[in-house]
Amino acid sequence: MKIIYDHQIFIRQKYGGISRYFFELASRISSTQGNSTDIFAPLHINAYLENGPQSLCRGVRLSKFRGSTVALDLFDIIAGTASIKRRKGIDIVHQTYYASTSYAPKRSKRVLTAFDMIHERFPESFSDEGRTTAMKQVALRNADHVICISENTRRDLIELFQVPEHRTSVVYLGHSLIGKTAVDDKFHLPGNKPYLLYVGNRDGYKNFANLIRAYSQSPELEKSFAMVFFGGGGFTDEEQRSMRSLGISTEDVHHVEGNDQVLANLYSGAVAFIYPSLYEGFGIPPLEAMALGCPVICSGTSSLPEVVGDAAELFNPHDPNDICEAIERVVSSQQRSSILIARGYQRVKQFSWEKCALETLNQYKRLAEA
Repeated sequence: MKIIYDHQIFIRQKYGGISRYFFELASRISSTQGNSTDIFAPLHINAYLENGPQSLCRGVRLSKFRGSTVALDLFDIIAGTASIKRRKGIDIVHQTYYASTSYAPKRSKRVLTAFDMIHERFPESFSDEGRTTAMKQVALRNADHVICISENTRRDLIELFQVPEHRTSVVYLGHSLIGKTAVDDKFHLPGNKPYLLYVGNRDGYKNFANLIRAYSQSPELEKSFAMVFFGGGGFTDEEQRSMRSLGISTEDVHHVEGNDQVLANLYSGAVAFIYPSLYEGFGIPPLEAMALGCPVICSGTSSLPEVVGDAAELFNPHDPNDICEAIERVVSSQQRSSILIARGYQRVKQFSWEKCALETLNQYKRLAEA
């Protein structure tokens, strides 16, 4: 089979979960016998493509580009349309984001991945006035098949966009931090105070507000554990005001940025990983934590129970008391912590980029043969 991935996500993300997903898919499928993949992004800003096999993407990375992506998008569409029309035998064109246009040849099948319905479930968290939802609607209508990254995402997709179930399938994601850390190379705060870890953005549905409320209302948690927040940019003025109003000491809350190695070290050194999100299409961070022996304490909503199974302590993310009690149950019991670590090591074996690529390739074959 000949498979092409378009440019869209690679002009939007330097790093990020969606561009990582497509990079992992293309890399692994290209190594299977009889199949070729090409990420067609003549101009892009993505670091994964620059560091990947040269044959995967022959485009140029604009590493210092700071302008609008509109110009890049237009250039890549024109270049893509001209180039792909000259190619023969393209079986699959997999769009990497939502767009109303596609340079897929008429004879090829068009595939789209639906990651979540966050814009539809939490419109108040976004300022795009429904543009993403409108683009998504057109892209879904034009797609021959839609891959969903969880059953929860598929249910939401069918409910909100009335996509026929037979045009959808579920393929779970993988994770990428295995082998990034050594047992004796853990992260330590000044003074070696044990810490609870949070990873990712903190705005809106990510539920930062209820997490810090939960932390602040437990004298034992505040006394015994610091909190480390990885990624998502430095604390905003509003976040700092919220923490001060709750009496949280700045000495006990830390923000850290870094690469995969830093993140892996944070996981391996944490007492527990906390994931209070109100909604996730899948949720890779809990898998990363499990893979590195970190107990997971997370929301029991959306796709998360589907991903973590019995390998996490679940809570109601709308209730700071329930969040607090779940954290205390784990950090106060070495037995409970050890059980979650052991279950996590087993659970994470069910998810890998190799498995994701193989199942995606099987969907391509079924579609091409239909």
